[in-house]
Amino acid sequence: MARQQGWFALILALAIAAGALLASYPLQLGLDLRGGSQLTLQVLPAGAIKTVDKEQLEAVKEVLDRRINGLGVAESTLQTVGNDQMVLQLPGEQDPSRAAKVLGTTALLEFRTQKPGTEQALRGLLALKRQSEAVLLSKERRTAEVNEPPTAPGAPNPEPPPDFQADELADAMRSMGLTVPAGSSEIDQLRLLLEAVNSRVVDLFEPTGLTGKDLVTAGRQQQQSGAGWEVTLGFNREGGEKFATLTQSIAGTGRLLGIVLDGRSISEATVGPEFKAAGIAGGSASITGNFSAEEARDLEVQLRGGSLPLPVKVVEVRTVGPSLGAENVRTSLLAALSGLALVAVFMVWVYRLPGLVAVVALSLYALFNLAIYALIPVTLTLPGIAGFILSIGIAVDANVLIFERVKEELRQGTTLIRSIDSGFSLALSSILDGHVTGLISCVALFALGTGLVKGFAVTLGIGLLLSLFTALTCTRTLLRLLMSYPSLRRSTYFLPATQLPGTAA
Repeated sequence: MARQQGWFALILALAIAAGALLASYPLQLGLDLRGGSQLTLQVLPAGAIKTVDKEQLEAVKEVLDRRINGLGVAESTLQTVGNDQMVLQLPGEQDPSRAAKVLGTTALLEFRTQKPGTEQALRGLLALKRQSEAVLLSKERRTAEVNEPPTAPGAPNPEPPPDFQADELADAMRSMGLTVPAGSSEIDQLRLLLEAVNSRVVDLFEPTGLTGKDLVTAGRQQQQSGAGWEVTLGFNREGGEKFATLTQSIAGTGRLLGIVLDGRSISEATVGPEFKAAGIAGGSASITGNFSAEEARDLEVQLRGGSLPLPVKVVEVRTVGPSLGAENVRTSLLAALSGLALVAVFMVWVYRLPGLVAVVALSLYALFNLAIYALIPVTLTLPGIAGFILSIGIAVDANVLIFERVKEELRQGTTLIRSIDSGFSLALSSILDGHVTGLISCVALFALGTGLVKGFAVTLGIGLLLSLFTALTCTRTLLRLLMSYPSLRRSTYFLPATQLPGTAA
């Protein structure tokens, strides 16, 4: 009796702990339950690589994992699919455009020096670049502020935004050898012009061998002037030496140091004559380009994550709205509760008092399951919920095996207590065999399946392990505890009187 009370105290303590855990750590919901975005990425061959193999796919995945972590999107998952694709899920993210932009670029950072004799051409290009950037930023802001309320009466009028004079944009595009596309907006023309100007600027700089591969850290901070943000860089030992030699070679010459990202010039800096003796030493530098906080953050993520070994293309974007996710949660909860209620009715109708004990054990099983999901944590998806509901059926199956053995013993005239003990011992081998084969299937599904299949395998595997505990420990403890009360120690609570032999107690 004392032993049964000890087990009952342990089960009660576990139930209280599981409830407290669920109250403190809410369940993590996947994309189909919470809403969010899913991106399908394809890795493309490049250069000497004609086909993408598994090792190259894993190398790209490693870089993308670092970038995703840098974006700060909680509970995101990245899974490989086939030989050249990956599926990225971003729960709660309704605008995947920023993530697609950060993940899809190669982030190849290069430090270049200005070619001699290009001073006049570069001066004109940089002036046009800065003017185009300022006008484009102004027009994009005005487009975004169209629906904002007008300035309050008496408020000072803002300064007029920068703009091109009449026909000045068309002349600039003609000077770059561009034609105005039919039906294009002024913003589209400015973007096209900026792309051409950037390409010309990059052509006026020559590679130096110093690239983002020599970086060890990247960060961001607000400029002291407060005008914008800058990205800070930290080189390894070899990179620091290259950077010092590079800056020493152009210090005081008037030639600029160009910082090029993915073939686009993002900053052009001068190196003062004070660095003529030893260059900029210390292995650190910063990129200034009037970055906004978000732009600096994205650049930091790309540089810290490293350059992609192969280019990546976003081939599909799927968005699940939060309302659809909430409906999925409601439907799944209704299905789980309905299934549990039907199982409870069946167990009580067929097995009487043991069936009622099984319902209590199943409720504990569900509570323990959800607590483990919150503790690990397991991101719940629709297939995961399917695995959870299926595991409830398997847990019921273990109780059915036990109770059928108990009924067989009672029919043969065995006493009630001995029938209960025999039922558990005789059913043990069948229960273990069923659970072991189920766990083998879960391992195979997790090892060979993709993201959604893995979620199903994880929840089903956890359920199989817990059902062993609830069937063999919780059910036995609760049933033996009830048998300590003489009023409940009746064979007719287990089996109809018509099926009991005349000698049964």
